[in-house]
Amino acid sequence: MTYIWSPENRFQKWLDIEILACEALAAQGKIPAWSLNTIREKAGFDIQRIDEIEKTVKHDVIAFLTSVSEKVGEDARYIHMGLTSSDILDTSLAVLLKEASELLIADMDDLLDVLRDKAFEYKDTIMIGRSHGVHAEPVTFGLKMALWYQEMKRNRARLVSSRKTISCGKIAGAVGTFSFIDPGVEEYVCERLGLKPAPISTQIVQRDRHAEYFSTLAIIASSVEKFSTEIRHLQRTEVREAEEFFSPGQKGSSAMPHKRNPILSENLSGLARLMRSYALAAMEDVTLWHERDISHSSVERIIAPDATILLDFMLSRFAGVVKNLLVYPERMLANLNMTRGLVFSQMVLLKCIEKGMSREDSYELVQRNAMKSWSEDLDFRQLLLEDKQVMSSLSRGDIDGVFRLENFLGHVDFIFDRVFGGDNEGA
Repeated sequence: MTYIWSPENRFQKWLDIEILACEALAAQGKIPAWSLNTIREKAGFDIQRIDEIEKTVKHDVIAFLTSVSEKVGEDARYIHMGLTSSDILDTSLAVLLKEASELLIADMDDLLDVLRDKAFEYKDTIMIGRSHGVHAEPVTFGLKMALWYQEMKRNRARLVSSRKTISCGKIAGAVGTFSFIDPGVEEYVCERLGLKPAPISTQIVQRDRHAEYFSTLAIIASSVEKFSTEIRHLQRTEVREAEEFFSPGQKGSSAMPHKRNPILSENLSGLARLMRSYALAAMEDVTLWHERDISHSSVERIIAPDATILLDFMLSRFAGVVKNLLVYPERMLANLNMTRGLVFSQMVLLKCIEKGMSREDSYELVQRNAMKSWSEDLDFRQLLLEDKQVMSSLSRGDIDGVFRLENFLGHVDFIFDRVFGGDNEGA
């Protein structure tokens, strides 16, 4: 990913575009064939020389063209003919973002594989589900992984879509009117670069495209933060249902030797904040003066490499966190049983309704026993068995049938089939 944004690769993309434009112009008879051959044979650049020239001219594209001209000689007069700097800059940026997207999609595919494997590994590993941070009803750890998998599938689709949006070039001259360049040149250049010509442009490709792209990267990073935050919660000492792998010799604190901290997940949470700031900067770039100004340029020189490199890192890091995650099913079960059967309250409620009680009466009856269980740390099931009003409607067999964890797992396979399409690879 770092190479994609290197000066060498960036200037090479500029040169590729200039040569392709020359080829199109030669085909139209506007450049002699021998001049095109010379350009192809001799065109090159010297990064150190470009930097040296730019100190004087204060313009990177002019410095680049001067360096190329020094290598080509007299026939360099045909290079950049009828073009403007943004023709090169915006078209090359599209190519670079497209290349970066390919690596990011590969990263996401790797992460999806890891999440799928974990989902099937822990499909039936029961744990407490929480709402508002408070025990709710049982779920499985595999369902949590399947949820993350499905979210990353949506993110992958978003990235593929935004890659298409951003894969748009422009070779239309100073204000996009093709005044000194034939539209056929744009079509030729874009086709060979795997881009689509912008249907209409000004001096630049419009920045709503870029805003969509960087917003997509920010959404992906926000999902990674969401997952990382869950791991951080599960690693809390009071919970400790899962935790990041702690390697031999690793230290958690300079002061407290016992510490095992979720530093990788915390790091990812912080980086997601930075990614969202890049999306905001890209949206600020949408508004420019008239046919263009260059207020967007300085922003993109930072956020384009930084955002793609950073997300590449985040996806790779998070895949490693999940792959090496330490999971504690026994602790999950112990935490689930901490509330002494309260997780079955809705099942008791529904069973009372099934037996003919009104919902209001059933709710009051179940809640009364539940609150007593909470406040006095008593077994919920036993309280129900001792409640004459409850037992006037329910039998012991009804109670026994309600207090079974298996009741919560009946549709896990159904959910997995919807998420994974029946593909049990990794089960």
